[in-house]
Amino acid sequence: MGLLSFIKDAGEKLFGGKDAQAATATAAAPSQDERNATAARAIETYIAAQNLGTQNVQVAFDGLQGKVTVRGEAPTQAAKEKVTLCCGNVASVTSVDNQMSVAQAEPEAQYHDVVSGDTLSAIAKKYYGDASKYPKIFEANQPMLTHPDKIYPGQKLRIPPP
Repeated sequence: MGLLSFIKDAGEKLFGGKDAQAATATAAAPSQDERNATAARAIETYIAAQNLGTQNVQVAFDGLQGKVTVRGEAPTQAAKEKVTLCCGNVASVTSVDNQMSVAQAEPEAQYHDVVSGDTLSAIAKKYYGDASKYPKIFEANQPMLTHPDKIYPGQKLRIPPP
């Protein structure tokens, strides 16, 4: 898996929100390195909250390029790919370089960029030829997806092999 691209303005708002703006207004503006380190910690915390079974996760964020580099160990290829989505489906991130090692090698999944009007059923029909296989896509993107109807334009989804 090489460098994956994401849409900068789509995704979870983990940093740069109202709290960050308020802190900046009351103190000297943090340096770019400090902002990058804060963003990297926020992404690490988000990954940990997903309980993917990863270990030794280290995130580096380059705010000028919108690039996340992630290292560590993942128990499966699916967990590694979910970490990529955790990093990339964050506002302000445009690319993810996932350098994690995998304990159990498996074929890589495809990815789908959600557009307006997409549903998991329509995506399942496109990739599997059967709209009723949407639960496979939903399960492949849990725990980041909490409900099959809660996908949004700009989001990137894992599409596991049929």
